Amino acid sequence: MLTILGFAMIATFLVLIMMKKMSPIAALVLIPALFCVFVGKGANLGDYVLDGVTDLAPTAAMLMFAIVYFGVMIDVGLFDPIVRGILKFCKADPMRIVVGTAVLAAIVSLDGDGSTTFMITVSAMYPLYKRLKMSLVVMTGVAAMANGVMNTLPWGGPTARAATALKLDASDIFVPMIPALLVGLLFVFVLSYVLGVRERRRLGVLTLDDVLEAEKETETVLVGSGGSGDGTVSMRTGAAAGTAGAGFGTDAPESAKDSAASGDGFQGLDPNRETLRPRLYWFNALLTVSLLTAMIMEWLPIPVLFLIGAALALSVNFPHIPAQRARLAAHADNVLNVSGMVFAAAVFTGVLQGTGMVDHMAKWMVDVIPGSMGPHMALVTGLLSLPLTYFMSNDGFYFGVLPVLAEAGAAHGVTPLEMARASLVGQPLHMSSPLVPAVYVLVGMAKVEFGDHTRFVVKWAALTCLVILGAGMLFGII
Repeated sequence: MLTILGFAMIATFLVLIMMKKMSPIAALVLIPALFCVFVGKGANLGDYVLDGVTDLAPTAAMLMFAIVYFGVMIDVGLFDPIVRGILKFCKADPMRIVVGTAVLAAIVSLDGDGSTTFMITVSAMYPLYKRLKMSLVVMTGVAAMANGVMNTLPWGGPTARAATALKLDASDIFVPMIPALLVGLLFVFVLSYVLGVRERRRLGVLTLDDVLEAEKETETVLVGSGGSGDGTVSMRTGAAAGTAGAGFGTDAPESAKDSAASGDGFQGLDPNRETLRPRLYWFNALLTVSLLTAMIMEWLPIPVLFLIGAALALSVNFPHIPAQRARLAAHADNVLNVSGMVFAAAVFTGVLQGTGMVDHMAKWMVDVIPGSMGPHMALVTGLLSLPLTYFMSNDGFYFGVLPVLAEAGAAHGVTPLEMARASLVGQPLHMSSPLVPAVYVLVGMAKVEFGDHTRFVVKWAALTCLVILGAGMLFGII
């Protein structure tokens, strides 16, 4: 019964958000609360929620201060050279823009943190997508898939979990998987090319001058008479005046000379915003490199690192308190949206784990595997990693399910190393799971509905997973 209710709860959640019948926050809270009552454990709902909040609180804190830190770094111009390089490559060609999104996401993913990757990628690419009226779900989908492949790095999480769960060396798992993962990353680049060509056919190829000229034509000029004579007032249309969210870009048609029309921080291509700190560029670069190094080396917990980093970034770049308040206010919307989503997800995961649904679902998935598939348990594990890492956390899969699968495989001569490598296959799909906090950073900053992102990305991410699995089998890795 718990197995059925668990799958029913997940299915109900996905259907409601994909059909836009409920917001993700409401669905993450109300659906599990309702099913908790159905299970007959409504009296324990408070304990389940508090357990879930306790588990995810460090993640929420990390995201809150990471958004502030990278928001400030974007404000002061640390990533402007990256933006200029990507824009120079893209040349307002939709195909190049989509490919550039995948390349940028893959490069930034080297730090092993999905939230960081999405913040930098969206802040760099969002203004251009908006200016050219490109599909934003293409941007979120490509970024999520590229990050999902790179998430298998030993310091990214899944590989370390698999190594810990099966008592293996992480390098023994990861290094042989590199050829298959490179094939998967190449597939993401090819897919981004195909999606970019589709966007090019829909929009055509423009230059930035063409875009700016078209935007100028959307301006409505109101001519009025005053006491001393006639004057003209330029008023942008609603489409041109929208913004990308506090601190992360704008689709308003400001040129370099028209840079101060909006006060919400990072202005996309605007090189003259007031928050730039060119004299502190190398300090900010060194601070960011030091922060990422400390994160990879695990010198301090990640939430503590970003808390200290955000405090230093604000204090050095904006020494006056009013300016600090302005920067915090500029990024408050993103902080509130993401942290709220994480705490709402804590209700979902808390009920799944507290009621025992996730354990029964995992056991059922293992039990339904036919005995004849024993010698092919690596293949089975690779296939199961797609739905299981999507419907449960990495911790639940790698520490709860993988050891059981590995034991079954060992009985038929399948080595734990093969099982561990196969378990990494589902990560491109996992990065778009509603249980992954970083995905809310991605869709929140990109102003994309989570349901729209899910509908677009699931099929392509699943195909990417299967390509990695096929390459692993072809190369004899799995």
